[in-house]
Amino acid sequence: MAATLTFAYTGRDSSGKVVKGRVDASGEASVVSRLRTMGIAPITIKQVSAGTGLNRDISLGGVFDKKVSIKDLAVMSRQLATMIGAGLPLLKALTILADQSENPKLASTLDEVRSGVEEGSSFSDSLAKHPRIFPPIFVNLVRAGEVGGFLETSLDSIAKNYEKEVELKATIKSALTYPVVVLIMALLAVVGMILFIVPVFEDLFNDLGGELPLPTRILVAISQNMVWLGPLIIVLTIVGTFWWRANRHTPKFRSVWEPALLKMPVFGELFKKIAIARFTRNFGTMVGAGVPILQALSIVGSTSGNWQIEQAVQSVQDSVRQGRSIAAPLATEPIFPTMVTQMIAVGEDSGALETMLEKISDFYDSEVQSTTEALTSLIEPLMIAFLGVILGGMIVALYLPIFDIFNQI
Repeated sequence: MAATLTFAYTGRDSSGKVVKGRVDASGEASVVSRLRTMGIAPITIKQVSAGTGLNRDISLGGVFDKKVSIKDLAVMSRQLATMIGAGLPLLKALTILADQSENPKLASTLDEVRSGVEEGSSFSDSLAKHPRIFPPIFVNLVRAGEVGGFLETSLDSIAKNYEKEVELKATIKSALTYPVVVLIMALLAVVGMILFIVPVFEDLFNDLGGELPLPTRILVAISQNMVWLGPLIIVLTIVGTFWWRANRHTPKFRSVWEPALLKMPVFGELFKKIAIARFTRNFGTMVGAGVPILQALSIVGSTSGNWQIEQAVQSVQDSVRQGRSIAAPLATEPIFPTMVTQMIAVGEDSGALETMLEKISDFYDSEVQSTTEALTSLIEPLMIAFLGVILGGMIVALYLPIFDIFNQI
């Protein structure tokens, strides 16, 4: 992709008023095209440096840059579909989106996408140059809309798909918020007692003399060693975080971690329903947009977020290449319930695969919602009991020596 340069311009708007400003583009031709799209007649265009001193944007190498979330993509695709449906040219719609986007990263990326379209690239090819922002499912749905002449419909499908994904993530977040908050409160309470309360009791025990009970000795030993245990735990947490980010997407780690998640006693069934809902929704969206089956399968397997589904989809691709059905290889995979494979088989036979996939995803979205509500009601008393056992155990350990003294008296 051509380097992006900064140009200062002077021009007249539609009312005849002289306006000045700066734009980033690959060349003067792109600047002229962009200004005309904005309704500005250029007078002078001059290349300038990106800025120095107070004119230069503050950048810390992307450390604090705001990431582009699924919600940002959902809003962007919905707005773009609306503007294209209203008859706005693609370049004008991209200009408006880039100017009004609240996410600086998305705004700059849309600016580059628009420049690519101005230079003659297709919209989907310009999006594909930014794989970290626009995932393969987004790019392929746009490409299908461009080729078939129904870009508005494809963008609307993308918006609906991502809006469902946002709802799903919100549901999961609501289920995990309470236990995470309680766990953090319990850890802070434990650390506070070990650092500030146990030393006070330790001095009291030393004055009283005698041998302390085993639970009390363990608690006192932990308190005495917190000088090095605390920093060690912090270092291990930081190292573990970096290791997790570096290895969580590797096939070797995923082949062990993701199947293990499905076997968890409380959350395993929830993770399974989430993976099936995401797979069927993405697959149905791509089939409905006219993406070829094999191409759609190669994309939706990786977007399901589950190793077992991804491996199952690979066997489905082999089956489709040989002219066989989609449902048959899925029926041999234990992660897919019989209802799912039977509905997919009916959809294939009746020519209504998209409709069946949409019904499956809607069913599992509602299942995720009900499972989350049930887990929330179950987790609340469990977390309260957990908090009571931890803090209550520490209090009992601290008071055991005092009880022994009273018994001796």
